[in-house]
Amino acid sequence: MSEPLVLGIETSCDETGVALVRGHELLVDSVASSMEEHARFGGIIPEIASRAHLEAMVPTLERALTEASVSLDQVDAVAVTAGPGLVGPLTVGVSAAKSLALALGKPLYGVNHVVGHAAVDQLVHGAFPERFIALVVSGGHSSLLLVEDIATGVHELGSTLDDAAGEAFDKVGRLLGLPYPGGPHIDRLARTGDPAAIRFPRGLTAAKDQAAHAYDFSFSGLKTAVARWVEAREDAGEPIPLADVAASFAAAVADVLTAKTLAACQRHGVDTLVIGGGFSANSQLRELATQRAAAAGVTVRIPPIRYCTDNGAMIAALGAAMLRAGVEPSGLEFGVDSSMPLGVTHV
Repeated sequence: MSEPLVLGIETSCDETGVALVRGHELLVDSVASSMEEHARFGGIIPEIASRAHLEAMVPTLERALTEASVSLDQVDAVAVTAGPGLVGPLTVGVSAAKSLALALGKPLYGVNHVVGHAAVDQLVHGAFPERFIALVVSGGHSSLLLVEDIATGVHELGSTLDDAAGEAFDKVGRLLGLPYPGGPHIDRLARTGDPAAIRFPRGLTAAKDQAAHAYDFSFSGLKTAVARWVEAREDAGEPIPLADVAASFAAAVADVLTAKTLAACQRHGVDTLVIGGGFSANSQLRELATQRAAAAGVTVRIPPIRYCTDNGAMIAALGAAMLRAGVEPSGLEFGVDSSMPLGVTHV
């Protein structure tokens, strides 16, 4: 007997994602992005994102169904991002999911966006081990999770206290005069620079920080250090070595993320690390994590870049995990939660 067919809907920020998953198999992942509409503002405008989701929802759903050669009446359950994220965009997705679940008479699961970034790896590398560490890094989140069950047993070990990794990249990119979003542009520049050219600070890594913030991240001070370094060169009339600045900044971020994550793996006796989220596309992070994990005897699972940004596949994957675990559906009365705790996998 085939596993249930789950429809996943993701609208936490600027991507409208609709996907269909059966078990650990992805049938289709359809995404419409409004990124170009936000680029001229240098960041996401929630009202523009909400309107874009309204316009894209039905066409994206229809495209997904057509590409997968299935009809709505074949869907067994609906999963949707309930949080965290932007309230307006979340509301569009949840409203669409509730309408579909009600019309189809199917169970509805409101799930956690951040946990979905880890769950999507099952579609690529198969079932998870009994316990693993997940590092989810994106424009809005830098979170370290201990996972005993992706549907019911996620424990937050640490998170960002200020800027997330991706957010810091965007701000430094703006500082260096790069287009929005800054992450991909800094990544490309960094590949041609010297990561040891400038010793930028590593936030929350001093001995005094280990007791209270062993697994937390802070990149605001690093961003400020880059700004001051650049300003000093400009005041002195000296050219800014963009590639070296980018490489040194990226190395500092990757160093902190991987060092704290591998320490968590060792202290919790875990030998599998899953990395997800939009910033997991960063080449320095991927390379350093793979290198350090191999030295520590830890297996690293990082999905392909297409699964790292926001998409419906990660929500459908988490919804499928809910069904396998026998989790009770959310019902129709739940609301969106822009700051949903990471220990809450569903509502």
